[in-house]
Amino acid sequence: MTLGALALLGVFALGILIDIPIAFALLMSALFYLLAFGAAPMMVSAQQFVAGMESFTLLAIPLFVLAAQLMNRAGLTERLVRLCMAMVGDIRGGLAVVAVLACMMFGALSGSGVADVIAIGSMLLPTMARNGYDKGFSSALVGTASSIGTVIPPSIVMIVYGTTSNTSVGQLFMGGIIPGLMLTVALVGVALYMSRKHGWSGGVAARVPGERRRALLSAMPALMVPVMIIGGIRFGVFTPTEAAASAILYAIIIGTCVYRSLTWRGFLDSVRATAETTGAILLIIGAAGMFAWGLTYEQVPQAIAQLIGEFTDSRISVLLLLTAVLLVLGSFMESVAIIIIVTPIVMPLLAQYGISPVHFGVLLTVNLAIGANTPPLGIDLMAACRIAGINVSDSLRPLGLMLGAMLTVLMLITFMPELVLFLPNLMEG
Repeated sequence: MTLGALALLGVFALGILIDIPIAFALLMSALFYLLAFGAAPMMVSAQQFVAGMESFTLLAIPLFVLAAQLMNRAGLTERLVRLCMAMVGDIRGGLAVVAVLACMMFGALSGSGVADVIAIGSMLLPTMARNGYDKGFSSALVGTASSIGTVIPPSIVMIVYGTTSNTSVGQLFMGGIIPGLMLTVALVGVALYMSRKHGWSGGVAARVPGERRRALLSAMPALMVPVMIIGGIRFGVFTPTEAAASAILYAIIIGTCVYRSLTWRGFLDSVRATAETTGAILLIIGAAGMFAWGLTYEQVPQAIAQLIGEFTDSRISVLLLLTAVLLVLGSFMESVAIIIIVTPIVMPLLAQYGISPVHFGVLLTVNLAIGANTPPLGIDLMAACRIAGINVSDSLRPLGLMLGAMLTVLMLITFMPELVLFLPNLMEG
C-alpha cells in the first residue's frame, strides 16, 4: 500500500479516535491527502464532494424521509401499533411481540432505523416499563427490531448502496423482503422466549367484538404504502425516486382527507425535520465521496482485491471475511459512510468471485443493521436507551441473544443466496 493511502487512512483513523464527527473526519483526511501529496488540484475536492451527491436516485432519500415524517404526524404510526396489539392479543410476552411487529411495519414506511426507534420506542417503551418489562430488554428489543427498517424496502441504506455500486435499487428492495421477514421472525422468537422465561405480561385482549377488524380497517391506509412502493417498482410503474414522491402525495391525502390529523404546522415541522436529517446524510455522502476518490486514486481497491485473492479462492470465504470487516466497521462508523467507502473497494472482488451485487448489498444492509446495535456506536441501541432513560450497559445482557438471532439470519442468507435472489430474479422474469 502506498504512502499516500496510508496517510489518508491514518488521518481518518486519528479523527475517529479523537471523536471527530465522521463527516468531518472524512473531509479532514481527504483534504490532508490532497494538500500533502498533490495528487490533484484542490478544485478536485469540491468536484468530488458534489459528484458524490449528484444522482437522481439519491433524491429518493429526502422524499422517503419526508413521507415517513408526514405519515407519523398523520397518525399512521399509532394505527399500526393498535393493529399489532389487536392481532397479538394477550399472549404471554405480547407487548414484546407487538414492539417487533410495529417496528417492522413502520420500517416499511420510513426506511430508517433511527426514525423507527423514535416513532415506535416513544410509544411502546413507557408502556412496556409500566407492564413490568425490564428496561434493558425492551430497549435492546426496540433497537434491534428497528434496524429491520434498513433491510426491508424502502431502505435508505439500499438506496445509497445502489447509487454507489450502480445496482438496481428495485432489485435490492425485492432482495431485502425475505431477509427482513426472517429477522422479524427471529426477533419475535427471542421476545417470546425471554418474556416467558421472566414472566413478563402479555398484551391486551380484544375487549369488544370486531375490534381486530376495525383496527385492520383503520390501519389499512398505512399498510397500503409498502404495497404501493414495492408493487409500483415491481411492475415498472415508477422508479424508487418516483415511488418516494408518490408516497408523499399519498401521505398528504390520507393525513388531510381521510384521518384529518395532518395540520399545516405538522407539515412544516415534517419539512424541517426532513431537512435536518437529509442534510446530515448528504454531508456524510459528499465527504465519503471525496475519501473514496482518494482510495481509488491510490488503487487501494485493486491492492485489497489482490491481497484477498492470494489469501483464498473461495467465494464463501470472501463473503465471511467481508462480513467480519463490516461487523467491526459497523460498530464504529455511520452506515452511509461505510457504504460509500467500502463499495468501490469490494466491487472488483464481487466481479472476481462471481458474487451478485444484489446479494452482497443485502448482506451489507444486514451487517449494518447488526452494527447499528453494537457498542461503542450502536446508534439504534443508543437511541432506544435514551428514550427508556437507561445506560447502554443496562441493555447488553439481553442484547447478546438478539444479536445472535440476527447473526444466524446473516449466516443463512450468506450460505443460501437464493433467499435473497429469489424475488429479484422473479422481478426480472
